[in-house]
Amino acid sequence: MNNVRLGESERMSSSLPPSELPSKETLPHLIRRALSEPREDALVERVNGTWTPMSSARVLERVENVACAIRDAGLGQGDRVALIAHDCIDWVICDFATFFAGCVVVPIYPTQALDHTAFILEHAEAKLLFVDSASALQRLREGNIALPPTVVFESEGADSLDAFERRGADVRRAHPELPGGYYAQLKPEDLAVLIYTSGTTGAPKGVMLSHDNLGFDAQSSLQYGLDELHKHEPVLSVLPFSHIYEHTMIYIYLLAGMRYNICHDPNDLLADMRDTHPTVITAVPRIFDRVLAGIQGQALKHGGLQAKLVPWALRVGREYMTAKTFEGGAPPALALQYAIAKRLVLDKVRKMLGLENINHFLSGSAALHVDVAMTFLAIGVPIMQGYGLTETSPVLTTSTPANNKYGAVGRPIPGCEVKIAEDGEVLARGRNIMMGYYRDPEATAAALAGGWFHTGDIGEVDADGYLRITDRKKEVFKTATGKYVSPARVEAAIKRSMFVAQAMVIGDNRPHPAALVAPNWDLLRVELSLPALTPEELAERPDVIEFMTAEVRKQTSDLASYEQIRRIAVLPREFSVENGELSPSMKIKRRVVEGRYKASIDRAYAVDLHAHSA
Repeated sequence: MNNVRLGESERMSSSLPPSELPSKETLPHLIRRALSEPREDALVERVNGTWTPMSSARVLERVENVACAIRDAGLGQGDRVALIAHDCIDWVICDFATFFAGCVVVPIYPTQALDHTAFILEHAEAKLLFVDSASALQRLREGNIALPPTVVFESEGADSLDAFERRGADVRRAHPELPGGYYAQLKPEDLAVLIYTSGTTGAPKGVMLSHDNLGFDAQSSLQYGLDELHKHEPVLSVLPFSHIYEHTMIYIYLLAGMRYNICHDPNDLLADMRDTHPTVITAVPRIFDRVLAGIQGQALKHGGLQAKLVPWALRVGREYMTAKTFEGGAPPALALQYAIAKRLVLDKVRKMLGLENINHFLSGSAALHVDVAMTFLAIGVPIMQGYGLTETSPVLTTSTPANNKYGAVGRPIPGCEVKIAEDGEVLARGRNIMMGYYRDPEATAAALAGGWFHTGDIGEVDADGYLRITDRKKEVFKTATGKYVSPARVEAAIKRSMFVAQAMVIGDNRPHPAALVAPNWDLLRVELSLPALTPEELAERPDVIEFMTAEVRKQTSDLASYEQIRRIAVLPREFSVENGELSPSMKIKRRVVEGRYKASIDRAYAVDLHAHSA
């Protein structure tokens, strides 16, 4: 199938007439409408180990109480309210209440680096802060951060959310017209969310999203790509609410009337899936990688026949689905192997994961490797990919259950236009495009030049109108031999190995690319029967370096010769947000990592790793 480069006059857009697009409204009106139908399980979370529902009526009652408390605390329309907490019902209540109070939400990742947290609170001029725990508050204080008045979810003192909410309830009883009077003056074009995206370089930028930006994006995405969501079916939320992807999914799931189960901690994902038996999960590729690594890791630890049978079944399943999806069908021998693998392993894996009822996963935020998608498809779980950025609220394009083309990120949602610039950059416009960057007119003008949002991603559109993202404009590098390399493409290939937790490819002006690799130490210890040494000690062992080098070479052997990895450096630990190597949305800060591991990179290029396998 030939790819089509769209010129300046050509673009992708939905054919839906404007009269059928979502009408403009503020988020309080959307939220009230989404919760208007009485149901006992609008939001559900674990409380003391038991999944505990909260009714739509109770959610609205709590939202109105907190909204009244916010205004009673002296805040006015448009004032900023910061929110630093892990996913929980209280997060949703305070988020919604801020809108109902006529104020602006500033969501901040609880793992955000302290210097960035300090910058955001000051830059956004936050006048109130919600945090989830005393330990989180203590962390902020130890960072010498100037904090506004603070309310703590889990506190039992005067600063507790419970006490704050009770004060708001008193106000609401005395003034029944509130909080409706607070948000009556809001307009759909007013600022609703000020969300900071640090990207991979520089200080965080405040993305200004209006009520209509978010409301339109949620409703248009639901209308186009998620119309098979059904009332009262269980969904499991695992991504941080402070990430724009899951923040918008809140509105989508509530509008669809689903039973909204909230995972407090991604480390509890497998247990939560088994408990809730969801029909839909929103995730990012890293979660899929970890699930597959977990499946294989358990098999390795079990040993015996299982240690060989599970990896074999996953490989056969992946090869079968690849042949069926991309090659017109699988040969009889492979089809027979798949039937055996499905019966002996794959069907059991699906049940073990609690995915008997799953319709599909939704994947976004980063590139999903086709091998991972094919492996999940073999288990019986299709993955639908979409594409967007914080600045686009975030969904620009999405796949649908009926039109799910693997390797692509779907087509534009209704009311959104996408085109490819002459240099290959993906451009977009529509009601979901941000208002601009807060207090940064130069960055705003550059991002919205010519009336189109410049995504910074390189893409192409195939003959069927599906968008494919091929590179990140600023991350592509050129080797000393003149070859251009997309590190994301190579990293995705490397991470197909269950023994790789993270990888970063470098090679600008070098003879060829190399990789920094953080192993999955738990699996590697079992595979190589490693002694009880620290990761720092293990990373220097020749047998570890040799094994990981062979893994990386194997995973990149099907790439172009100039993309293949010959040299690696084994890292003792994964990159993290806390250490400043990842942005809150889990993107690698390449300049930071290259500076921090310069000595390891230099050694990797100085030592010919062919010697290890000789």
